[in-house]
Amino acid sequence: MFVCAEWNKSHPATNCRLSRTLGFRLGYRMPLNTNNTILLPDKRQLGYAEYGVDNGFPVFMFHGNPGSRLCWGYFPDCPFIGGIRIIAPDRPGYGLSDFAENAIESWPDDTCKLADHLGIEKFAVLGVSGGGPYALACAWKIPDRLYSVGLLGSVGPNNPEAVEGVIKSLRVLWKVAKPFYWLVKLQMRFMGMIAKKNPEKLMKQLRDLELSDKDKEVFDKPEIQRIFIHDFPEAYRQNGIGSAYDATIPGNWPIPLNEIKIMVNIWSMEADQLVGDMGRYLANKIPNCKANFITDRGHLWAMENMSEVLSDLVAEKN
Repeated sequence: MFVCAEWNKSHPATNCRLSRTLGFRLGYRMPLNTNNTILLPDKRQLGYAEYGVDNGFPVFMFHGNPGSRLCWGYFPDCPFIGGIRIIAPDRPGYGLSDFAENAIESWPDDTCKLADHLGIEKFAVLGVSGGGPYALACAWKIPDRLYSVGLLGSVGPNNPEAVEGVIKSLRVLWKVAKPFYWLVKLQMRFMGMIAKKNPEKLMKQLRDLELSDKDKEVFDKPEIQRIFIHDFPEAYRQNGIGSAYDATIPGNWPIPLNEIKIMVNIWSMEADQLVGDMGRYLANKIPNCKANFITDRGHLWAMENMSEVLSDLVAEKN
């Protein structure tokens, strides 16, 4: 079961309200701190950035595909709301985080190791687009460590019901990514070469081939293009291996949605042709879910409305 609610922008969060509600002092604004790493037990490196205040409410934000820990710092109004501490790890195969063949299965443990390193016992997670399955893996495996879970324009299973409205090129990619993994890796390596040498060229290709008219209106704003220009080279630092792996997830879905016990908050844009009806599908399959369906908006709605999403997410604190 899920609650269907149209989005309401009439609840701006203030520093005072958040500090009273969440029990955190406002603390000091953290210096820009984007190139941190830790060594995981299996000797992989995990990279992360931090934004916000040092003792704020902790939210682990999982970037999309492509993406990296750096993207959030270029979003308009980062860190978005007062009284918050954003921990932004690179997912495996992106940025500074070493790739893992079982990336999504190991992600809950990786996240806990990073939280332990930072002295954080409980936290919220927010997965955006390709980061959504990683947030769901945490919801499934480590619910006791979580205050709340959010999915924003999340990828889901490659199910006929879920992919309604998705552009054909992505539906084909998700279908062939597992059996033709070598070919997808080659494609992503080529995209990585472009991203590192000429990110504007890759941006134009993706805009013309993948974005709806609604998303193009957002994408064409200089403050939004700035995100991709700075983030794409880092996203493809490892030649696209993270992107190639992520492409296999919808067709090889690893998470039993019916076993997720914690409340999951979903934001799904109804004109989103990159994930189509995946948000609605997830909302129908996850037992305890609150779904917000944003009418007449596409995938990039998230880039201008992160404050509203985070305000609701932190309000779900147990």
